[in-house]
Amino acid sequence: MSWEHLIYFALLSVLLWAFGAWASFRGQSTKACLLTLAGLAVFGSFIALLWASLERPPLRTMGETRLWYSFFLPLAGLITYARWKYKWILSFSTLLSVVFICINLLKPEIHNKALMPALQSPWFAPHVIIYMFAYAMLGAAALMSIYLLWIKRGKGETNEMALCDNLVFVGLSFMTLGMLTGALWAKEAWGHYWSWDPKETWAAITWFSYLTYIHIRSGFREKKRPALYILLISFVFLQMCWWGINYLPAAQGSSIHTYNMN
Repeated sequence: MSWEHLIYFALLSVLLWAFGAWASFRGQSTKACLLTLAGLAVFGSFIALLWASLERPPLRTMGETRLWYSFFLPLAGLITYARWKYKWILSFSTLLSVVFICINLLKPEIHNKALMPALQSPWFAPHVIIYMFAYAMLGAAALMSIYLLWIKRGKGETNEMALCDNLVFVGLSFMTLGMLTGALWAKEAWGHYWSWDPKETWAAITWFSYLTYIHIRSGFREKKRPALYILLISFVFLQMCWWGINYLPAAQGSSIHTYNMN
């Protein structure tokens, strides 16, 4: 299995997700869930086969992490749809997944079997996979905040705000778990749990930003719009933590977390 095979798995997966989204709009929830699951199975098969081919987790480069994000976005959409039956969520999650798939198809990166010693830790794969799922859940929360701020505009938003809260609770929980596994990985690989590396600093900023949202929602529930703006700002911080630091001058040559593009 090689990167060139991605387009075939991606096309079938996206078709299944699109038909699942269409079924959700037609009120066929069982069919929507089954089609989305089928698409996830196809896309997950590519990741598994690529993993076996590379003889390492496909998590080394930015393109490989986008691969996981493309998988977890429809999964987050499916979880949200199955729990709260928002018909639009599968369409949005599919669309976002397609964006990341297209980036990977149009900008392929070198994917070889080489894996630096620090990435051979057993904590490496769970740390990144947990983070990618957290990012997907928090991405769904960001979509929900955009919907409430500029589309629904405060009309009957109680249930939707609860959805935002639940997505953030789950996303932040997995982010916290990802930070803990990352600390254990860092201790094993570099001898310390935390070093305030640029990526670690932005991870802390992101974590506290989402925690701020939770505290505002807990103590000032009437301040919905400020909380939603904080949720969007938090998502911007998350993007900075994920890939933005690759372009920071302070991280060039000094950060141990910038993705190796070669």
